Amino acid sequence: MNGVPCKMQARQGRHKQRYGPGGERLVAGCIPVRYAGDGCGADAVEVLLVTRRCGNGWIFPKGGWECDEQTAEQAAVRETVEEAGVRGDIEGAILGEFPFESQKRGATDPSNGHCLAYMYVLKVEEQLDEWPESHERQRSWFSLPEVCNRCTQAWMRKALCAWVERSGWKDISLLLELPPPLEASQSNGIEDARV
Repeated sequence: MNGVPCKMQARQGRHKQRYGPGGERLVAGCIPVRYAGDGCGADAVEVLLVTRRCGNGWIFPKGGWECDEQTAEQAAVRETVEEAGVRGDIEGAILGEFPFESQKRGATDPSNGHCLAYMYVLKVEEQLDEWPESHERQRSWFSLPEVCNRCTQAWMRKALCAWVERSGWKDISLLLELPPPLEASQSNGIEDARV
């Protein structure tokens, strides 16, 4: 298991942020998963999502790859502890690099909102009762079909699809090709979330 210490304060700011050759902000994150019983198929898996800081919508934990981290994997594991409060082992190779446009654009942001996310799958072994962003975010476990409905960001759906295809779950990958429903109750889903 990746032994990332759990400091009770998340890193803030972008003064240590890495940027790519094209000026894009480099981001790293995980799709945290767990399997029910001895299963390892699509029907036995659950995926952990966290709310955005504003509370509107469910996302995978991710954040900036900082200059003091040697690999994107290290950054992804740290961000997953900070945002979701879980630890575990990276499952397989990197899922891929996924470009996206951030809605957070500031006068001091040299990326102009352009980001490149390095995404991994984290098999969760430990769920912390308290974690650095526990007062800012909610977390909840969802089945794959539920994640397909709640994951509204296109680049995150592509990352999820890459993992589903790598796992050989063709019936679920068909769900990911459909656009997610736009119902308000499913866009944030906080009221019926399971912890």
